[in-house]
Amino acid sequence: MNLRKKSLADDYRGMKVLVSGGASFLGSALVELLLHSGAEVTVADNLSSGLLANLEAVKEDITFLQGDLRDRDFSMRATLDQQTVFHLAAAHGGRGYIDTHPVECTNNMLLDHMVFDAAAAAGAEKVVFASSACVYPTTLQADERDRHLLRESDANFEEPGKAFADGEYGWAKLMGELQLRAFHRQHLMDGIACRIFTAYGERENETHAVIALIAKAIARLDPFPIWGSGMQTRNFTYVADTVYGMALAGARLAGFHTINLGTDEHHTINELVALIFDRLEWHPRDFDYQLDKPVGVASRASENSKIEQLLGWSPDTGLREGLQRTIEWYKTFATPDRLSELKTRLLKRDGELG
Repeated sequence: MNLRKKSLADDYRGMKVLVSGGASFLGSALVELLLHSGAEVTVADNLSSGLLANLEAVKEDITFLQGDLRDRDFSMRATLDQQTVFHLAAAHGGRGYIDTHPVECTNNMLLDHMVFDAAAAAGAEKVVFASSACVYPTTLQADERDRHLLRESDANFEEPGKAFADGEYGWAKLMGELQLRAFHRQHLMDGIACRIFTAYGERENETHAVIALIAKAIARLDPFPIWGSGMQTRNFTYVADTVYGMALAGARLAGFHTINLGTDEHHTINELVALIFDRLEWHPRDFDYQLDKPVGVASRASENSKIEQLLGWSPDTGLREGLQRTIEWYKTFATPDRLSELKTRLLKRDGELG
């Protein structure tokens, strides 16, 4: 955890907290932060994409429950006596995964409802929901030259045209926000929807762009394959910044809120790979721009005035620093066998590979 960030020990010491999907990339980082802050942490995960190895360093300090949160008995057992529920469990992945698994993505609506319902029935005070920047209207992200910064009011349920999400995954996340707001209105349970923007870092898998590109570079693929033109932009947000923002929101916000968790910096994919090559001290001789591959929207970045005003949060890990940490981790993680399966791993997560 980035020690530049203020301690949350006064907020979480002794608090009983559930992290659904806590064996995932983001979930395991959040678990470590909450433990460091003194919380009593329970993790519920079916290990469809998460890995027990992600929790190896803290396994003696948590309660781990393996099961499917779509099962009411399991979700009730997981939420029992929990004060705050961080709901990260979902069928999710990078663009290759979500475009090829639309059914799994729509199933998230059932999963979200079961977790919210169980949390309300168990008397949880608050649910912090891992939503997504995919909730934003694709019409605002259609031009790579128009580097629009997405603000929370750009996606809502009251104004015509403000609900036009990005694919099945985006619609499911938007419906998750609607469900969470309904539980807040009817059961008075606090609900915070954190709209996560292109998080990356240690423990991420190859279905996501940053790790996929790092893996291709370490495998020395030449010509170097890039999905799309390379001119599409994203705001890459380091994992420690993302989970700190989630924990801060869980500690300090009440009622119902949607908040962005991302950077306001647009970087093209071409700029990203150039940074990766520089850090690996390797450059390909040629590029293979694969225009038939799924790439999502043309441009995406976060307008952060709301979270800055409410929580004083802003990301403090620059892309160069975050990439260096991520590359050093992946070098130790990427076995020859893993790299040989790279083509398959771009579309499937660890739990699906057996």
